[in-house]
Amino acid sequence: MPADLAVIGLGHHGLPLAQAATAAGVDTIGYDTDPRPVAELAAGRSPVDGPLTVPEIRRMLAGGFRPTADPAELGRVRTAVLCAPTPLGPDRALDLTAVTDAARALAARLRPHTTVLLESPVPPGTTEGPLRELLETGSGLRAGRDFHLAYSPGRLDPGSRTHGFAGTPKVIGGLTPACTEAAAAFYGRLTDKVVRARGPREAETVKLLETNFRHVNIALVNEMAVLCHELGVDLWDVIRCAETKPFGFQAFRPGPGVGGHGVPVDTVGAHRPLRLVELAGQVNERMPRYVVQRAATLLNEHGKSARGARILLLGITYKPDLPDRQGSPADEIARRLMDLGAAVSYHDPHVPDWRVRELPVPRADSLYEAAAHADLTVLLQHHRTYDLQGLSVKAQLLLDTRGATPGGAAHRL
Repeated sequence: MPADLAVIGLGHHGLPLAQAATAAGVDTIGYDTDPRPVAELAAGRSPVDGPLTVPEIRRMLAGGFRPTADPAELGRVRTAVLCAPTPLGPDRALDLTAVTDAARALAARLRPHTTVLLESPVPPGTTEGPLRELLETGSGLRAGRDFHLAYSPGRLDPGSRTHGFAGTPKVIGGLTPACTEAAAAFYGRLTDKVVRARGPREAETVKLLETNFRHVNIALVNEMAVLCHELGVDLWDVIRCAETKPFGFQAFRPGPGVGGHGVPVDTVGAHRPLRLVELAGQVNERMPRYVVQRAATLLNEHGKSARGARILLLGITYKPDLPDRQGSPADEIARRLMDLGAAVSYHDPHVPDWRVRELPVPRADSLYEAAAHADLTVLLQHHRTYDLQGLSVKAQLLLDTRGATPGGAAHRL
Protein backbone atom coordinates (compact mmCIF):
# COMPACT_ATOMS: atom_id res chain seq x y z
CA MET A 1 0.00 0.00 0.00
CA PRO A 2 1.62 3.33 -1.05
CA ALA A 3 2.43 5.94 1.60
CA ASP A 4 3.61 9.54 1.59
CA LEU A 5 6.50 8.96 3.98
CA ALA A 6 8.81 6.23 5.24
CA VAL A 7 10.68 6.89 8.47
CA ILE A 8 13.67 4.52 8.52
CA GLY A 9 14.94 3.95 12.04
CA LEU A 10 12.37 3.66 14.81
CA GLY A 11 14.31 4.95 17.79
CA HIS A 12 14.80 8.29 19.52
CA HIS A 13 15.36 10.13 16.22
CA GLY A 14 12.66 8.52 14.10
CA LEU A 15 9.69 8.15 16.42
CA PRO A 16 9.11 11.90 17.08
CA LEU A 17 9.27 12.56 13.32
CA ALA A 18 6.77 9.78 12.65
CA GLN A 19 4.51 11.18 15.36
CA ALA A 20 4.64 14.71 13.91
CA ALA A 21 4.00 13.47 10.37
CA THR A 22 1.08 11.30 11.39
CA ALA A 23 -0.45 14.15 13.40
CA ALA A 24 -0.11 16.40 10.32
CA GLY A 25 -2.08 13.93 8.23
CA VAL A 26 0.90 12.52 6.34
CA ASP A 27 0.39 8.84 5.48
CA THR A 28 3.43 7.37 7.27
CA ILE A 29 5.10 4.00 7.57
CA GLY A 30 7.94 3.20 9.94
CA TYR A 31 10.69 0.78 8.92
CA ASP A 32 13.65 -0.56 10.84
CA THR A 33 16.34 -3.01 9.80
CA ASP A 34 15.85 -4.55 13.27
CA PRO A 35 12.40 -6.26 13.44
CA ARG A 36 12.14 -5.91 17.24
CA PRO A 37 11.07 -2.24 17.40
CA VAL A 38 8.59 -2.90 14.60
CA ALA A 39 6.97 -5.68 16.62
CA GLU A 40 6.88 -3.54 19.77
CA LEU A 41 5.24 -0.63 17.96
CA ALA A 42 2.71 -2.89 16.24
CA ALA A 43 1.71 -4.11 19.68
CA GLY A 44 1.25 -0.52 20.87
CA ARG A 45 4.37 -0.41 22.99
CA SER A 46 7.43 1.85 22.86
CA PRO A 47 10.58 0.08 21.64
CA VAL A 48 12.80 2.49 23.63
CA ASP A 49 12.55 4.48 26.86
CA GLY A 50 10.91 7.70 25.73
CA PRO A 51 10.59 9.79 23.69
CA LEU A 52 6.94 8.76 23.28
CA THR A 53 4.49 7.35 25.78
CA VAL A 54 2.33 4.29 25.16
CA PRO A 55 -0.84 6.45 24.72
CA GLU A 56 1.01 8.58 22.14
CA ILE A 57 2.06 5.50 20.20
CA ARG A 58 -1.48 4.15 20.26
CA ARG A 59 -2.76 7.48 18.94
CA MET A 60 -0.23 7.24 16.11
CA LEU A 61 -1.47 3.77 15.21
CA ALA A 62 -5.07 4.97 15.34
CA GLY A 63 -4.05 7.88 13.07
CA GLY A 64 -2.79 5.50 10.39
CA PHE A 65 0.89 5.02 11.26
CA ARG A 66 2.06 1.60 10.10
CA PRO A 67 5.27 0.01 11.43
CA THR A 68 6.65 -2.56 9.00
CA ALA A 69 9.58 -4.94 8.65
CA ASP A 70 8.97 -5.39 4.93
CA PRO A 71 11.64 -3.49 2.94
CA ALA A 72 9.45 -3.67 -0.16
CA GLU A 73 7.32 -0.93 1.42
CA LEU A 74 10.24 1.49 0.92
CA GLY A 75 9.68 1.42 -2.81
CA ARG A 76 6.17 2.83 -2.50
CA VAL A 77 6.79 6.19 -0.81
CA ARG A 78 7.31 9.75 -2.01
CA THR A 79 9.67 10.71 0.81
CA ALA A 80 12.10 8.63 2.89
CA VAL A 81 13.87 9.96 5.97
CA LEU A 82 16.83 8.09 7.46
CA CYS A 83 16.85 8.42 11.25
CA ALA A 84 19.26 5.64 12.21
CA PRO A 85 21.37 6.03 15.37
CA THR A 86 25.04 7.04 15.12
CA PRO A 87 26.68 6.37 18.49
CA LEU A 88 30.31 7.14 19.24
CA GLY A 89 32.68 4.34 18.29
CA PRO A 90 35.85 3.27 20.15
CA ASP A 91 37.80 5.97 18.29
CA ARG A 92 35.26 8.62 19.45
CA ALA A 93 34.07 9.06 15.86
CA LEU A 94 30.43 8.57 14.93
CA ASP A 95 29.59 4.98 14.01
CA LEU A 96 27.64 5.10 10.72
CA THR A 97 26.89 1.36 10.52
CA ALA A 98 23.15 1.76 11.10
CA VAL A 99 22.95 4.59 8.57
CA THR A 100 24.68 2.56 5.87
CA ASP A 101 22.44 -0.44 6.58
CA ALA A 102 19.36 1.75 6.25
CA ALA A 103 20.70 3.35 3.06
CA ARG A 104 21.31 -0.04 1.45
CA ALA A 105 17.81 -1.19 2.32
CA LEU A 106 16.37 1.96 0.72
CA ALA A 107 18.68 1.96 -2.32
CA ALA A 108 17.53 -1.47 -3.46
CA ARG A 109 13.96 -0.15 -3.75
CA LEU A 110 14.49 3.52 -4.55
CA ARG A 111 12.23 4.92 -7.25
CA PRO A 112 12.73 8.01 -9.43
CA HIS A 113 11.43 11.32 -8.05
CA THR A 114 11.67 10.17 -4.42
CA THR A 115 12.92 12.71 -1.87
CA VAL A 116 15.56 11.15 0.40
CA LEU A 117 16.43 12.97 3.62
CA LEU A 118 19.00 12.21 6.29
CA GLU A 119 18.43 13.34 9.89
CA SER A 120 20.97 11.23 11.80
CA PRO A 121 23.97 13.07 13.29
CA VAL A 122 26.83 12.48 10.81
CA PRO A 123 30.21 14.01 9.97
CA PRO A 124 30.03 16.86 7.45
CA GLY A 125 30.29 15.46 3.94
CA THR A 126 28.35 12.25 4.63
CA THR A 127 25.22 13.15 2.65
CA GLU A 128 26.96 14.12 -0.58
CA GLY A 129 29.69 11.51 -0.08
CA PRO A 130 29.09 8.00 1.33
CA LEU A 131 25.29 8.25 1.47
CA ARG A 132 24.99 9.52 -2.09
CA GLU A 133 27.32 6.78 -3.34
CA LEU A 134 25.36 4.03 -1.54
CA LEU A 135 22.04 5.25 -2.91
CA GLU A 136 23.29 5.70 -6.47
CA THR A 137 25.14 2.37 -6.58
CA GLY A 138 22.25 0.42 -5.10
CA SER A 139 19.53 2.03 -7.21
CA GLY A 140 21.19 2.89 -10.50
CA LEU A 141 19.69 6.37 -10.14
CA ARG A 142 21.53 9.67 -9.89
CA ALA A 143 21.06 12.05 -6.96
CA GLY A 144 19.99 15.53 -7.97
CA ARG A 145 18.73 14.29 -11.32
CA ASP A 146 16.60 11.18 -10.70
CA PHE A 147 15.88 11.68 -6.98
CA HIS A 148 16.23 14.48 -4.44
CA LEU A 149 18.78 14.24 -1.63
CA ALA A 150 19.13 16.55 1.39
CA TYR A 151 20.19 16.70 5.02
CA SER A 152 18.23 18.11 7.97
CA PRO A 153 19.63 17.96 11.52
CA GLY A 154 17.27 16.45 14.07
CA ARG A 155 16.23 18.99 16.68
CA LEU A 156 14.45 17.39 19.61
CA ASP A 157 13.80 18.53 23.15
CA PRO A 158 12.19 15.40 24.65
CA GLY A 159 9.46 16.12 27.15
CA SER A 160 9.46 19.86 26.46
CA ARG A 161 6.11 21.60 26.73
CA THR A 162 7.33 24.67 24.86
CA HIS A 163 9.52 23.34 22.04
CA GLY A 164 7.35 21.00 20.01
CA PHE A 165 8.10 19.74 16.51
CA ALA A 166 5.94 22.30 14.72
CA GLY A 167 7.37 25.26 16.63
CA THR A 168 11.02 24.31 16.10
CA PRO A 169 12.55 25.67 12.85
CA LYS A 170 13.87 22.97 10.51
CA VAL A 171 17.25 23.49 8.84
CA ILE A 172 17.67 21.85 5.42
CA GLY A 173 20.52 21.62 2.94
CA GLY A 174 20.03 19.93 -0.43
CA LEU A 175 22.47 18.54 -2.93
CA THR A 176 21.00 20.94 -5.53
CA PRO A 177 18.60 23.89 -5.26
CA ALA A 178 15.81 21.59 -6.44
CA CYS A 179 16.71 19.09 -3.71
CA THR A 180 16.53 21.86 -1.12
CA GLU A 181 13.08 22.94 -2.32
CA ALA A 182 11.80 19.34 -2.31
CA ALA A 183 12.95 19.01 1.30
CA ALA A 184 11.39 22.38 2.17
CA ALA A 185 8.09 21.28 0.67
CA PHE A 186 8.06 18.17 2.85
CA TYR A 187 9.12 19.78 6.13
CA GLY A 188 6.81 22.71 5.47
CA ARG A 189 3.94 20.31 6.15
CA LEU A 190 5.27 19.60 9.65
CA THR A 191 6.87 22.79 10.97
CA ASP A 192 6.11 26.50 10.99
CA LYS A 193 9.53 27.58 9.67
CA VAL A 194 12.08 26.10 7.30
CA VAL A 195 15.64 27.48 7.19
CA ARG A 196 17.63 26.83 4.01
CA ALA A 197 21.35 26.15 4.42
CA ARG A 198 23.78 26.64 1.52
CA GLY A 199 24.14 22.88 1.14
CA PRO A 200 24.22 19.53 2.96
CA ARG A 201 27.66 20.11 4.48
CA GLU A 202 26.49 23.33 6.13
CA ALA A 203 23.33 21.62 7.41
CA GLU A 204 25.37 18.69 8.78
CA THR A 205 27.72 21.11 10.54
CA VAL A 206 24.75 22.86 12.17
CA LYS A 207 24.14 19.67 14.17
CA LEU A 208 27.82 19.46 15.07
CA LEU A 209 27.83 23.06 16.33
CA GLU A 210 24.56 22.80 18.25
CA THR A 211 25.55 19.62 20.08
CA ASN A 212 29.06 20.79 20.92
CA PHE A 213 27.73 24.19 22.04
CA ARG A 214 25.65 22.44 24.70
CA HIS A 215 28.48 20.26 25.96
CA VAL A 216 31.09 23.03 26.03
CA ASN A 217 28.83 25.36 28.00
CA ILE A 218 27.83 22.64 30.45
CA ALA A 219 31.52 21.90 30.95
CA LEU A 220 32.19 25.58 31.71
CA VAL A 221 29.49 25.76 34.33
CA ASN A 222 30.54 22.39 35.79
CA GLU A 223 34.05 23.77 36.28
CA MET A 224 32.54 26.86 37.84
CA ALA A 225 30.62 24.63 40.26
CA VAL A 226 33.83 23.02 41.49
CA LEU A 227 35.59 26.40 41.76
CA CYS A 228 32.71 28.09 43.55
CA HIS A 229 32.48 25.28 46.10
CA GLU A 230 36.17 25.71 46.87
CA LEU A 231 35.73 29.49 47.19
CA GLY A 232 32.56 29.27 49.29
CA VAL A 233 30.57 31.07 46.58
CA ASP A 234 26.93 30.28 45.82
CA LEU A 235 27.12 29.46 42.10
CA TRP A 236 23.34 29.22 41.78
CA ASP A 237 23.02 32.81 42.94
CA VAL A 238 25.78 33.80 40.50
CA ILE A 239 23.86 32.23 37.61
CA ARG A 240 20.60 33.85 38.76
CA CYS A 241 22.22 37.24 38.61
CA ALA A 242 24.21 36.64 35.42
CA GLU A 243 21.16 35.59 33.40
CA THR A 244 19.63 39.03 33.89
CA LYS A 245 22.16 40.31 31.33
CA PRO A 246 20.08 40.85 28.17
CA PHE A 247 22.93 40.13 25.75
CA GLY A 248 26.04 37.96 25.44
CA PHE A 249 25.03 35.36 28.05
CA GLN A 250 22.95 32.21 28.06
CA ALA A 251 22.38 30.41 31.33
CA PHE A 252 23.54 26.80 31.69
CA ARG A 253 23.43 24.92 34.97
CA PRO A 254 25.79 22.32 36.41
CA GLY A 255 24.87 18.77 37.18
CA PRO A 256 26.26 15.32 38.01
CA GLY A 257 27.17 14.66 34.37
CA VAL A 258 25.83 15.04 30.84
CA GLY A 259 23.35 12.56 29.38
CA GLY A 260 21.20 12.40 26.30
CA HIS A 261 21.51 11.24 22.72
CA GLY A 262 23.40 14.24 21.32
CA VAL A 263 26.97 13.11 21.85
CA PRO A 264 29.83 15.64 21.56
CA VAL A 265 32.06 15.07 18.55
CA ASP A 266 35.64 16.21 19.08
CA THR A 267 37.09 14.67 15.93
CA VAL A 268 35.63 14.73 12.42
CA GLY A 269 37.06 12.12 10.09
CA ALA A 270 40.64 12.89 9.07
CA HIS A 271 40.33 16.54 10.04
CA ARG A 272 42.00 18.07 13.06
CA PRO A 273 40.34 17.48 16.45
CA LEU A 274 38.24 20.15 18.11
CA ARG A 275 40.44 20.73 21.16
CA LEU A 276 37.89 22.74 23.15
CA VAL A 277 35.24 20.03 22.69
CA GLU A 278 37.74 17.36 23.67
CA LEU A 279 38.56 19.25 26.88
CA ALA A 280 34.86 19.84 27.60
CA GLY A 281 34.25 16.11 27.32
CA GLN A 282 36.98 15.45 29.88
CA VAL A 283 35.49 18.00 32.28
CA ASN A 284 31.98 16.57 31.99
CA GLU A 285 33.20 12.99 32.34
CA ARG A 286 34.81 13.92 35.68
CA MET A 287 31.54 15.12 37.22
CA PRO A 288 30.28 11.71 38.45
CA ARG A 289 33.59 11.25 40.29
CA TYR A 290 33.24 14.72 41.78
CA VAL A 291 29.70 13.94 43.00
CA VAL A 292 30.96 10.79 44.72
CA GLN A 293 33.83 12.77 46.26
CA ARG A 294 31.39 15.37 47.61
CA ALA A 295 29.15 12.60 48.97
CA ALA A 296 32.03 10.93 50.79
CA THR A 297 33.20 14.27 52.20
CA LEU A 298 29.72 15.15 53.47
CA LEU A 299 29.39 11.81 55.20
CA ASN A 300 32.83 12.24 56.77
CA GLU A 301 31.97 15.74 58.00
CA HIS A 302 28.96 14.24 59.78
CA GLY A 303 30.98 11.48 61.43
CA LYS A 304 30.17 8.72 58.97
CA SER A 305 32.16 6.71 56.47
CA ALA A 306 31.10 5.95 52.91
CA ARG A 307 31.80 2.29 53.69
CA GLY A 308 28.58 0.85 55.02
CA ALA A 309 26.66 4.10 54.49
CA ARG A 310 23.08 3.87 53.22
CA ILE A 311 22.89 6.18 50.19
CA LEU A 312 19.64 6.93 48.35
CA LEU A 313 19.88 8.21 44.77
CA LEU A 314 16.89 10.24 43.55
CA GLY A 315 16.14 10.50 39.82
CA ILE A 316 18.34 8.27 37.65
CA THR A 317 17.19 9.43 34.19
CA TYR A 318 19.14 11.88 32.05
CA LYS A 319 16.27 14.36 31.82
CA PRO A 320 13.46 15.30 34.22
CA ASP A 321 10.03 13.68 33.89
CA LEU A 322 11.12 11.14 31.26
CA PRO A 323 12.09 7.44 31.59
CA ASP A 324 15.05 7.78 29.21
CA ARG A 325 18.34 6.83 30.89
CA GLN A 326 20.63 7.28 27.84
CA GLY A 327 23.98 8.56 29.07
CA SER A 328 22.70 9.21 32.59
CA PRO A 329 25.55 9.67 35.10
CA ALA A 330 23.57 7.69 37.70
CA ASP A 331 25.14 4.37 36.65
CA GLU A 332 28.71 5.54 37.15
CA ILE A 333 27.86 7.28 40.41
CA ALA A 334 26.22 4.12 41.75
CA ARG A 335 29.19 1.98 40.72
CA ARG A 336 31.69 4.29 42.39
CA LEU A 337 29.65 4.48 45.59
CA MET A 338 29.41 0.69 45.65
CA ASP A 339 33.19 0.49 45.19
CA LEU A 340 33.51 2.59 48.36
CA GLY A 341 31.38 0.04 50.20
CA ALA A 342 28.14 2.03 50.32
CA ALA A 343 24.72 0.37 50.28
CA VAL A 344 22.99 2.09 47.35
CA SER A 345 19.26 2.29 46.75
CA TYR A 346 17.22 4.52 44.44
CA HIS A 347 13.89 6.19 43.82
CA ASP A 348 12.58 7.26 40.43
CA PRO A 349 8.88 7.45 39.51
CA HIS A 350 9.73 6.71 35.87
CA VAL A 351 12.08 3.74 36.31
CA PRO A 352 10.56 0.65 37.95
CA ASP A 353 13.71 -1.46 37.68
CA TRP A 354 17.42 -0.60 37.66
CA ARG A 355 20.43 -2.85 37.41
CA VAL A 356 24.07 -1.90 37.92
CA ARG A 357 26.76 -4.43 37.04
CA GLU A 358 23.94 -6.83 36.22
CA LEU A 359 22.73 -6.68 39.81
CA PRO A 360 19.37 -5.17 40.83
CA VAL A 361 19.52 -1.93 42.81
CA PRO A 362 16.89 -1.82 45.60
CA ARG A 363 14.05 0.53 44.74
CA ALA A 364 12.48 2.64 47.48
CA ASP A 365 8.69 2.47 47.58
CA SER A 366 8.15 5.25 50.10
CA LEU A 367 10.31 8.25 49.25
CA TYR A 368 10.12 10.06 52.59
CA GLU A 369 10.62 6.89 54.60
CA ALA A 370 13.63 5.94 52.50
CA ALA A 371 15.16 9.43 52.80
CA ALA A 372 14.70 9.38 56.58
CA HIS A 373 16.37 5.98 56.75
CA ALA A 374 19.31 6.82 54.46
CA ASP A 375 22.53 8.32 55.81
CA LEU A 376 22.73 10.44 52.65
CA THR A 377 20.21 11.28 49.93
CA VAL A 378 21.58 12.52 46.60
CA LEU A 379 19.29 14.30 44.14
CA LEU A 380 20.56 13.45 40.66
CA GLN A 381 17.48 14.45 38.67
CA HIS A 382 14.71 16.85 39.64
CA HIS A 383 11.45 15.19 38.61
CA ARG A 384 8.33 17.31 38.86
CA THR A 385 6.76 14.97 41.42
CA TYR A 386 9.49 15.56 44.01
CA ASP A 387 8.53 17.85 46.89
CA LEU A 388 12.02 19.05 47.68
CA GLN A 389 10.96 21.21 50.63
CA GLY A 390 9.36 18.22 52.31
CA LEU A 391 12.25 15.99 51.30
CA SER A 392 14.81 18.33 52.84
CA VAL A 393 12.98 18.07 56.16
CA LYS A 394 12.82 14.27 56.11
CA ALA A 395 16.34 13.51 54.81
CA GLN A 396 19.14 13.10 57.33
CA LEU A 397 21.60 14.60 54.85
CA LEU A 398 20.77 15.87 51.35
CA LEU A 399 23.16 16.60 48.46
CA ASP A 400 21.44 18.47 45.63
CA THR A 401 23.34 18.21 42.32
CA ARG A 402 20.70 20.24 40.43
CA GLY A 403 20.38 23.37 42.59
CA ALA A 404 16.65 22.70 42.85
CA THR A 405 16.13 22.77 46.61
CA PRO A 406 15.25 25.97 48.49
CA GLY A 407 18.24 27.97 49.69
CA GLY A 408 19.79 26.47 52.81
CA ALA A 409 17.66 23.29 52.66
CA ALA A 410 20.45 21.09 51.27
CA HIS A 411 24.10 20.93 50.36
CA ARG A 412 24.33 22.00 46.73
CA LEU A 413 26.83 20.83 44.14
